[in-house]
Amino acid sequence: MLTRRGVLHGIAAGAIASSARAAEPDGALTAADVHPAGYPTVAAVAWIDEQLRNEFHGALSLQSYPSGQLGSEKDTLELARLGAIAVTRVHSSVLNNLIPATRILSLPYVFDSTEHMRRAFDASFGDEILAACNARGMLGLAIYDSGSRNFYNTRRPVVTPADLHGLKLRVPQSDIFIDSVAALGGSPTPLAYGAVFSALQTHLIDGAENNWPSFYSSRHFETATFWSESAHAYAPDMLLMSKRVADALPLEQREFLLRAARQSVGLMRERWDDTVRRSREAVLAAGVSVNAIETAAFRRAAQPLVDRYLADPEIERLHTKLRSFA
Repeated sequence: MLTRRGVLHGIAAGAIASSARAAEPDGALTAADVHPAGYPTVAAVAWIDEQLRNEFHGALSLQSYPSGQLGSEKDTLELARLGAIAVTRVHSSVLNNLIPATRILSLPYVFDSTEHMRRAFDASFGDEILAACNARGMLGLAIYDSGSRNFYNTRRPVVTPADLHGLKLRVPQSDIFIDSVAALGGSPTPLAYGAVFSALQTHLIDGAENNWPSFYSSRHFETATFWSESAHAYAPDMLLMSKRVADALPLEQREFLLRAARQSVGLMRERWDDTVRRSREAVLAAGVSVNAIETAAFRRAAQPLVDRYLADPEIERLHTKLRSFA
């Protein structure tokens, strides 16, 4: 069975060329995700696998390794770029340094709502973002929802940016997320997602920001009982494929896989919306306190940071295009 240790050892030994298809012994292409089995992104990849098996009678399939079995998102992104695994699902913030066009996705308050986000990603804006991935050894397969990101903490309700002052908040290891939380008044603490639960328990951090399903599935709600509906970012998930692996596939298989990946978005969104609803109900039943924020105050606090990034003509162009779908 393929393991993270085995993959990394193979890379160190220079064995990438001999595993160009990043496949299991039965020919299944390897797919990685840090989320657990049953999570909407993992379910979407399982649906793609089903389509491949039906179309090619088992000659092409995906073998999923969820729950971070093959490492962190940064690990699996690098493994895919090298061709050691075939497919990985990563949060778009992981791509911000590698693929500058994705920075627009992480900026605060550039999306107004889930509906705005989906309209943009279903149109030419989404096509541009996926195409931008193709220059870095990857193929952009699909853009999946990751929901609105909201603040939660162990100490108090957050209504205005001033309420974030003094709170140590976990953020993804992304410059934009670090800058965003600082601009909004918090003290950003970059941590890997898997380290957040223990950091909350030991008071290394006071809180974090994420979506409802992650808040629930990670059990962060057991310690952080204050949730504030800031919806400050809608940065999505990205399903990516190693260009090395894709190029090694017969054209018919490659094109079918690309189509199936795009078609999986609808299933993912259905699962996502249901998971958000059930996750919210579960944490409310557990006693988490939920409050609205003063959105105008948060937008004002974020604007200088947004303006700084908009000084880049390409980011400004993408922002204008994105806002046209509002």
